[in-house]
Amino acid sequence: MFTGEDLILACSAIGAGLAVIAGIGPGIGQGIAAGYAASAVGRNPGAKGDITSTMLLGQAVAETTGLYGLVVAILLLFVKPLI
Repeated sequence: MFTGEDLILACSAIGAGLAVIAGIGPGIGQGIAAGYAASAVGRNPGAKGDITSTMLLGQAVAETTGLYGLVVAILLLFVKPLI
């Protein structure tokens, strides 16, 4: 029979798995951004510095979503407030 602690541990593990799924979106977005940046540099090599800096800034902003998901997953796995 399940106790309350077992239910909390199970829900924490499921929640951590779901939180890590948040890393899929930033990964896809960063790949698309890098592809478009490579295409733009191919069309206009003189603007390589501006394109690269803009791309890196956008990727850093997009990555915060994945990092928040990772932090939530770590908190769910290692912080047990009721145990």
